[in-house]
Parts: sequence; C-alpha cells; structure tokens
Amino acid sequence: MTTHSRRNALALFAALALPLAGQAADFPTKPIRFVVPYTPGGTTDLVARTVGQKVAELLGQPVVVDNRGGAGGNIGMDLVAKAAPDGYTIGFGAISTNALNPHVYKSMAFDPRRDFSAISLLGTSTIVLEVPASSPIRSVADLVAAAKKTPGLPYATAGAGTSMHLAGVMFAQMTGTELTHVAYKGSGPGITDLLGGTIGAMFDNLPASLPHIQAGRLRALAVAGAARAPSLPDVPTIAETGLKGYAVDPWFGVYGPANLPPAVVQALNKAFTSALAMPEVKEKLLAAGFHPRGSSADELTQLTQSEYQRLGEVARKAGMSVD
Repeated sequence: MTTHSRRNALALFAALALPLAGQAADFPTKPIRFVVPYTPGGTTDLVARTVGQKVAELLGQPVVVDNRGGAGGNIGMDLVAKAAPDGYTIGFGAISTNALNPHVYKSMAFDPRRDFSAISLLGTSTIVLEVPASSPIRSVADLVAAAKKTPGLPYATAGAGTSMHLAGVMFAQMTGTELTHVAYKGSGPGITDLLGGTIGAMFDNLPASLPHIQAGRLRALAVAGAARAPSLPDVPTIAETGLKGYAVDPWFGVYGPANLPPAVVQALNKAFTSALAMPEVKEKLLAAGFHPRGSSADELTQLTQSEYQRLGEVARKAGMSVD
C-alpha cells in the first residue's frame, strides 16, 4: 500500500468512526430500555426499578424497565443480545442467564461469553427455602422426612435453569430425596400458588418472598447461601441444618449487546456503580434481602467467564437439563 492510499484508508476509517464516537460522547440522548428477563414482582424487578430510577436521574434520561419473562430468563436476554450496540437496550443478567443456562437448556439462542458487553455487577441475593405458614413442615428435617415418605414431592422455583432450580437439585442430591421441580415464569406466580396451597414448598430469591415471610404468610425453613441473611438472622443456612458444604449464592449484573462503544460502557458503569453506592438505595435493597455491589466492567466479564466454567461442571454432575 502506498503512502497516499494508506492516508486515504486512514481518513476513511476516521470518517466512519466519527459518528459512533460522537454518539458515545453524547450518550444518552433518549430513554434507555432496561430489560428484566423475568415477570414483575420478583427480585430482579425490585432491584431494576430501585436502581434504574437513580441511574435515570444521574444520566438525565428515563430508564424504562421492560419485563420479558420466560425460559429461565433466556427470552429477555436474547432480546438484549440482538439489540443495536448503542447502549439504549441493556439487560438484567444473572448467574442463571449468563453462566448456568447454557449448560442446562438444550437449545440456546445466545452465547453469554461472546454476545454481551459486561457493564457492572448489581450485587448478590439470598435464596430462601420456604413453605406456607399453615404447613405442618416446620424445619428442613421435616421437609426431608416428608420427601422420603412421598417420593416426587413438588417444589416451585421462578424458572427452569435459575439459581433456585440449581438450589433445589443440589438439595435433592444431598438429602437423597426425589423432588419434582415445578418451574414458574418468575417468583410472583410461584408465590401466589404457594400462598394458595397449590404447591407445598419453594426455593425463591428472598426479596420477593420476604414481605410474605415477615407478614407471617410464609415460613422460612432455611437460606441457601453460605451465610445467614441479615434480614432473617434467626433462619439457619441449609448447611447449618446438616447439609455440610451446601451453598448457592446467586449474583446479578448489567449487560449490553456485544461491541458496545467503550465510552457508552463507561457512562453506564459510572451511573450504575454510583446509584448502587447511594445510602438510600443500599438501605432499601439490604432491607429487602439483596446485597448491592457495583463493579468494573472487567470484573463482571471475568466473573461471567469463570462462573460459566464452574457451573458447567455443577450442572453436569447434577444432571440438570431442560428441553
């Protein structure tokens, strides 16, 4: 290539890059759609609306929460993966959608390792094992005894392939029981059936169930994490009830489509990490059983990759599979 042609090529590249660079520098100039891949009323919905409101104030544009439930979160996150890489469609990813589901679902429309741009962690949640307050089951030992007496005892979760599903599969494996998984399209419908007595037990993300536990409508038997939940200090971990080594700690993060301009990632990261650090946001989410924590985009990228590998092994050993 001659010097003249090289200069022309560089000039053409610069001309093509200018609109994108200008767009990134001015970001945002219109509302941002925040896709929550679960139905309203669950943990993700609460966090997205609480944090999204503050992000909107910081960026000077509305953040519109768009609930797209189904397929363990895959439907909503596929929408994000296929959106234009301009920052105006972002998604509420999770340990399930971005690390576990590819090892569980036989067909996936996206690959979390290459089809997203990581933006920031949102934090971690606690999974609670619960029954209706009217249930005769008052402890994990009672539930295990009931499951051994009635093989195939059903339990609910917010969806197939979710961290709650993983928690249930691990529980059945470690207790030597046969449980039947009933997948709902989010926490809300599962809780409704639990309260109505249609189903007798549920693994759920704590923020969605906590108000019902505090009101005495649901009974928390144990939490699935490595540590007790600050909002339920008297409720033991499942490991404390006798299942040594049991722990499932779900994490959540903000993702955009692959190839987001670095300036857009930086703007969104700054807004989300700032919002998550606000005392009023932290107080509200902690009270609901969610542990807010922002991160760099690189940290979320590395977490996604490492968890993808780790949970692949877990899913294979547990025999988790969804058509």
